[in-house]
Amino acid sequence: MQEVTLNSLEARLQKQIENAQVALQRGNFDYVIEITTQVLKQEPGCLPVRRLQRVAMLKRADTKNKFFSKAMGSVTMAGFMLASKKDPLKSLENADKMLHADPYNIIALKMLSEACAALGLLETAAFAWEAVRDINPKDHDTLVTLANAYIAAHQYKEAVQVAEDLLKLRPQDGDAIALMRKTSVAQTMDKGKWESQASFRTKLKDETLAVSLEQAAKVITSAEMTERLIEEAKERLAQEPNNINHYRSIIEGYRRMEDSASALEYVKKARLLPSAAGDSTLEKLQGDLAIAVLDKQLKTLVAQAEAAPDDAALKQSVQAARDELAKVKLADAHAYVERYPNDYAARYTLGVLLYDAGDYQSAIANFQQALKSPKVRISALGGMGKALKARKMFDLAVQQFQTAKSELPTMDDLKKDVIYQLAECYEGMGRKDEAIIEYKLIYSDDIGFRDVADKINEFYSSK
Repeated sequence: MQEVTLNSLEARLQKQIENAQVALQRGNFDYVIEITTQVLKQEPGCLPVRRLQRVAMLKRADTKNKFFSKAMGSVTMAGFMLASKKDPLKSLENADKMLHADPYNIIALKMLSEACAALGLLETAAFAWEAVRDINPKDHDTLVTLANAYIAAHQYKEAVQVAEDLLKLRPQDGDAIALMRKTSVAQTMDKGKWESQASFRTKLKDETLAVSLEQAAKVITSAEMTERLIEEAKERLAQEPNNINHYRSIIEGYRRMEDSASALEYVKKARLLPSAAGDSTLEKLQGDLAIAVLDKQLKTLVAQAEAAPDDAALKQSVQAARDELAKVKLADAHAYVERYPNDYAARYTLGVLLYDAGDYQSAIANFQQALKSPKVRISALGGMGKALKARKMFDLAVQQFQTAKSELPTMDDLKKDVIYQLAECYEGMGRKDEAIIEYKLIYSDDIGFRDVADKINEFYSSK
């Protein structure tokens, strides 16, 4: 049995899948599952259809009682497991039935992979293990099996990524190292076979076709389809004006179209509904969209000002737009932190905005809180150092920059900035020799970083 692409399906089946894609956007998951099941009965090797089906299954499961779904799966599993391994088609059918009852059923996913491998559907077999990995992303045996499934399907880039993930979890992992070697050998052999069997022109044609088919296989909602979905949602809203789900469909459609202004308009309307009272998601979305609208307006004004550099009125408009955007961002960040005071990454964002606004003391207070988040700790140290430096509290700023410098392992742009700020603090304290030592660290790695070369040249010229 061979795996097939969407483009190779009958025109009738392709039309059904197109309808299923639209139904998925509307949240009609049962319809999507019904259509994809019918198509897969005729073409079990069409992986894009199976992917579409799984998305619908997972979304349906998340909207229903998961416990009931899993209970149903366990009740019917025993009979399915009796299917003979000598009949992979029957095993495939049973695995699909189990996954209809519970898409999180790992036993069913493994059965699906085993059956597909026996049928020669190697990419689908790897897909089944992808689903297992999504459920248990750090399970060592799952990752090893997935990598081997990728190799069998000649998906070497994906196999390497899994091996790298294994090494992140377990440095020096023997299985991961072995997989890296195995993938390299298989990739080299496959490349040699590929080069020996096809001319350059034929290979180029095949590669172009492969890319085209891959793009066709993706579940993509085009701009035209999105516009149609928005209009249909508006028609449903006219019939059910208090149904917040219709508002959500319209908002999501406009966001896909990158029309933030229209999306914001419908968010404001939606928040007037009684059912939206206290909806923090809509509240946050309104703030994000308001910022997106102002940001777009600012970019338009900047482009106009660049095209007319002598227009003083445009320059004033640009500055006014920048000020308004900064004001709205700051107010939005303040409101978010008030609602979620223990979101330390949000504290860092607020600290940056306060620093930009010149409120250094408040910025320091938020950077201190942000230190509790490992994700933004280094950036928070740097931010606190800059705020202290701006207040000319150089000795306190030095402590922050030294800590940040010691915790940054590589000399990237962030570490160079930290060292540069540290050197400027030493200069502010009159400790020029210590400042030069720091500047030299940057100079030895990147002579073109800011004005480091000028500072070093001036130092040696003065001796």
